Parts: sequence; structure tokens; C-alpha cells
Amino acid sequence: MGTFESVVLLALLHLDNRAYGMEIREEIERRTGREVSYGAVYTALDRLEVKGFVSYTLGESTPERGGRARKYFRVQAAGKAALRAHRQKLATMWKGAERL
Repeated sequence: MGTFESVVLLALLHLDNRAYGMEIREEIERRTGREVSYGAVYTALDRLEVKGFVSYTLGESTPERGGRARKYFRVQAAGKAALRAHRQKLATMWKGAERL
């Protein structure tokens, strides 16, 4: 799992594990101070879904969205396990480099 994918998963967890793409994007920007494109978020969500790390449910369709429904994403158990493994790998890499 890449760093940006882990950031997307963490943002989703911070949003009580139910959010749509724009909310995830805003959470990432708020927490990191980094501008993120919608496309980057949705590309990461697509990859995470293929890996079984997230799933989604459809909300109500709304006229302001042209009748389209929002996808509300949630982190699955496999996604949480992947996050823990990613954190552990980073912690291992940081051992001995803390002085940086």
C-alpha cells in the first residue's frame, strides 16, 4: 500500500468511517495542509476498493448532483490490517534514524 492510499484510509477513519470523496479530500487538506485533487482521491479509492480495503454504499440521488447518488466509503477489516502493517513497516524503517 502506498503512502497516499494510507492517507486516504486514515482520513476516512477520522471521518467516522463513512464519507464521500469530497469530504475525504477536505479532511486530507485540513490535516496535511496539502492540496489534493478530486481525481487523486477517487483513483486511490478505486485502487483501495479493488484491494478489498474499502467498500461503499450509495446514498440518495439528489437533483443538485444530476440525479446521481453519492458513494459513501468505509474502511474494511483488510484495510485496517493493511494500515497497521504499513505503520509497522515505517516504524521499522525509522529505527535508528530518529535523529533526523
